[in-house]
Amino acid sequence: MSLGPPGASLNPEQAENFEDMEKQFAVKAVQHMATYWSILEKMKGSQLRLTKIDDEILEHFQKAFPEFDASETIDEDKMKSKEGKERWREFMMAYEKKIHDYNFGTMLRANPRFEYGEKETIFAMRMQFYAIEIARNRQGLNDWVYEQAHT
Repeated sequence: MSLGPPGASLNPEQAENFEDMEKQFAVKAVQHMATYWSILEKMKGSQLRLTKIDDEILEHFQKAFPEFDASETIDEDKMKSKEGKERWREFMMAYEKKIHDYNFGTMLRANPRFEYGEKETIFAMRMQFYAIEIARNRQGLNDWVYEQAHT
C-alpha cells in the first residue's frame, strides 16, 4: 500500500480502510504471539532457534545494549524514549535485508517470568522481539514454559 510521496497529504476519500488494516495487523500480531507461546510449550526455549542468524543477532544485541538484563522487566519508557528509539532503530536497520518483516510490530512480554497478559505485554518491533527473546532463551529464562506445560 502506498500513501503517496513523503510529506504528501492523505486524502481520506482515496485512503484504504485503515480500521481494517489495524484489525489485520492485530490479528497477525496475536497469531505470532500465540504461535511463539505454543512453541515454548513444546520445546525448551534454551533449545530453540528463532532465526537462521540467532548467534549474530545475540552478539550484536549484547554489543549494542550491554546494560540489558534479560531476566529483568523491560523499562518500556526507556525503550521508547527518544534515545531508546534511536538506539533500537540503529540496531534494527542492520537487519533490513536479512530478516523478513524486521520492523513489523509484534507483542513482547515485559518480563520472562510471566505469560502474555494485558499488563505484561508491550508492543515492540520484530527485531526487538528476536533480540530479547533470543537472549532470554539462551539464558534458559523461558524453559519454565515448557516445564509448566509438561507437569
